[in-house]
Amino acid sequence: MTSTSNSKGIVEDDDEEEEFQHFDDFTVASSWERFISEIEAVCRQWLADGTKNLLVKDALRMDSFKDLYKVKSEFKYAMKSYCMEYYFAISNDGKVAEWDHTLHDLQLSFGVKEFVVIAPQSASGVVLDAPEASKLLSAVAIALSNCSCLWPAFVPVHDPSRKAYIGIQNMGTVFTRRFEADRIGSQVPIKLMHLEGLYELFVSKFAYTTVDWSMHHFEVYFKMKLTYRTPVYDDEDEFQEPDADITGSSENLESGTHGKSQWDDDSPWSKWYSAEDPIKGFELLAIWSEITAESSLDMAELENASPLEAEKWLLYPCLSSNLVGICDGSTIGFASQLRLLIKAFEMSSEAKFIEDFVSGSENLNSSAVVPPPTVLDRVLKDLFHEVTEAQADFSQVEHESSRSIKGAQPESLFAQFCLHALWFGNCSMRAIAVLWIEFVREVRWCWEESQSLPRMPGNGTIDLSTCLINQKLHMLAVCIDKKRREAEGQNIGTSDSVSTQVLENLQTPMNFSASHEVSKGFGRKNERNDSAGVAESMMLLKSCKTMHFPMTQDPPPMTEDMHEERLQAAEALGDSFSFSAQLEKDILASDMSAFKAANQDAVFEDFIRWHSPRDWENDDSHEIGVSQTNPMEEVSEVKWPPRGRLSERMSGNGNSWRKIWNEAPPLPVSEQKPLLDPNREGEKVLHYLETLKPQQLLEQMVCTAFRAAADTLNQTPVGQLKQITTKTRQLYATMASMLKYLQSYNIMSDSDVIDDLRRLCTTFEHIEKLILLAASLHRKFVQSPHLGEAIFSDCYDYYLPNMGTGSGLGDNNTKKEFDKKQRVSSRDRNVIVGMFTPPTANQSWRKVLSMGNLLNGHEPILREIVFSKNDRVSESYYASTNPKLSRQDVETYRMYVCGTSNDLRVALAVTSFD
Repeated sequence: MTSTSNSKGIVEDDDEEEEFQHFDDFTVASSWERFISEIEAVCRQWLADGTKNLLVKDALRMDSFKDLYKVKSEFKYAMKSYCMEYYFAISNDGKVAEWDHTLHDLQLSFGVKEFVVIAPQSASGVVLDAPEASKLLSAVAIALSNCSCLWPAFVPVHDPSRKAYIGIQNMGTVFTRRFEADRIGSQVPIKLMHLEGLYELFVSKFAYTTVDWSMHHFEVYFKMKLTYRTPVYDDEDEFQEPDADITGSSENLESGTHGKSQWDDDSPWSKWYSAEDPIKGFELLAIWSEITAESSLDMAELENASPLEAEKWLLYPCLSSNLVGICDGSTIGFASQLRLLIKAFEMSSEAKFIEDFVSGSENLNSSAVVPPPTVLDRVLKDLFHEVTEAQADFSQVEHESSRSIKGAQPESLFAQFCLHALWFGNCSMRAIAVLWIEFVREVRWCWEESQSLPRMPGNGTIDLSTCLINQKLHMLAVCIDKKRREAEGQNIGTSDSVSTQVLENLQTPMNFSASHEVSKGFGRKNERNDSAGVAESMMLLKSCKTMHFPMTQDPPPMTEDMHEERLQAAEALGDSFSFSAQLEKDILASDMSAFKAANQDAVFEDFIRWHSPRDWENDDSHEIGVSQTNPMEEVSEVKWPPRGRLSERMSGNGNSWRKIWNEAPPLPVSEQKPLLDPNREGEKVLHYLETLKPQQLLEQMVCTAFRAAADTLNQTPVGQLKQITTKTRQLYATMASMLKYLQSYNIMSDSDVIDDLRRLCTTFEHIEKLILLAASLHRKFVQSPHLGEAIFSDCYDYYLPNMGTGSGLGDNNTKKEFDKKQRVSSRDRNVIVGMFTPPTANQSWRKVLSMGNLLNGHEPILREIVFSKNDRVSESYYASTNPKLSRQDVETYRMYVCGTSNDLRVALAVTSFD
């Protein structure tokens, strides 16, 4: 019984508490008042939290606006749902920046910084009923007043396309601001197209008169911003060039740009592709600030003024979407084609021979399309038959770090082949195979017909820092040159003097006299075919006769695989001491035979004194050579024989050099066997090219294509841009580190190498875009390079955070518009005016000019004006009760006007003393 009575008591207590918790507040009599109470509670909570706590809680950043955040809360009233949003900025200056396009529309229209917007949760998001809008705005205003909050409140009204608002702001116990904004989307009255009509519209808000406005003076402050955009011409306006013969590779046929003047016609990359201009144009902002007008005539005079009279000019580049888009290869350029080459490289291991991709199984050649024979003939014609001049010195177009990449010089035959392959048949493996087979056939034709190999030097030392195919082509060019000269009966492969290496190794006294006497000997008529000159300061040790410099053969050129073969052969001999002699035995034996033929009484020591002076150790250096003070002294004054001996290296038992000396017959160069057999070496080169495996070909093509593409872009004139120099140097370093292991890469199943190459393509695309941007700006600002450099620096800082990543600036997580503007000084304004070319007769009839302030015949695309009128509080009823207010100027009227001749938006703010 006790427990039952206790439980009943507990139940009664709970009922009393429940009744107490759900009591009715009879001070809030209606649903509208409860609605106000709910709004007030939310506003008090936002005020108590402050901006810092709101950022921590649930504030959302507005992506399209700078430093603007919002929080929101939902309400229900009269069977409808409403959403109230509070917008605030985190800066503490309390002012709104002037003409900042990153501001919210309401901030720009009414000059407010933080504000509240309440709107119905409907499809339109606006209040279509005027009484409902007034009642909703009153509810928010009462709630904000109860909180002692000074936030302006807005309600969107009418049709959403009109961007119309009504609003109110409690500015304290004295002032109240009311807001109203609306838009005319078409058929703007002619009067409102001009500054004079807009001035009269603003004056009509506070001057109640029916007389002519031009006869009265109303002091009004205003500021104006005019936006101009450089003209973009369509196909009818483009300059048509005369038709020319179509020569070049397949990319010119596909681009379809013949007859039109392109912005990059004379750029280094224009032979391969036509790039879209990353600068689509410029927007010029001409700003007038704090101007006073007293009549409509002043406004009419200002409308006829030139934009050159504006106080401030700001220039803003319109960037192409390709520049700020994702770097995925969708933009045509070197990077996009290099990605296709990487795919072909990945596929190259599927066959053992190049021909398999042309006539092999269906899975190898069915998916790729090969260009027609006419395109192939045009590529071969460019490679072999339209070379304007032999370019043996490629260093002029190379970057200083280019040689760290094992490819080929950009103007060499193989580098040009690789660049053509990038654009031939979409760079598929089958298209590359077809092009390579025809390329090798054309090379063989040059060999068989003894025609010089174009784009390759016919002499000189083979550059072992290049790829093996380039070395082989250089070797073949040398063989063709020697073969042709042999057929013409010329004496080839000889050196008329002592080699440069020998002259450099001569000791100082001997070097001076030898060089003097050699030049002296060359001046004489030399009737001996085996002697290149007389060294009167050097005599033979045994016979004391004057030494003759022999005519020697040039060292034969060697590719890196030939060096490896000789190294392997020398290592097989196992004689480490005679390693150097074995490696150069043929050359050494030829030099010894020529020396014996030129000096019949010579001994081994004489040859060492001439060929390797460092291996002859003098007891007294002054006993050798003529006197330094009188080099023209007679030879009889020279102390002879010189006191010296062979070095330890040459005097050892079993020395290989002495053995070769003893075996070498005295033969002049004309009777010696050539060190280089051009027929044998030429056929070996062709055999290598014809039997090259697909994977080996693609490995060298990838390295060469990256290097040649980078060297081509490096030729672009961009002015003094340190960012481009730095990024280009980093690109070469990145390519060198990623490509150095490629030609030793044999396991195609390893996807890490392919992934690294694809990442390299992304990095290459970033640099390529920056170079195109720099080139475009450099062309447009030739007369004001400092302005172009400043704009590029802004674009570079905007683009830099996404370089090296797979995603571009179009990614949702990093979406941000470029908003930097450059101040244009007075001296640079004429350069900008030159960008606005006067409209042609064909363009003039297309549009009727409706606004003034023309710039070279172009009207502004947007005009923004802020009218304002200030009044002293001392003239009002409240001035006597509040001495502080009597000394203040209050902006009683403010009107923001934005639009063109076909679109006009007006926002009015009125401050009243009530």
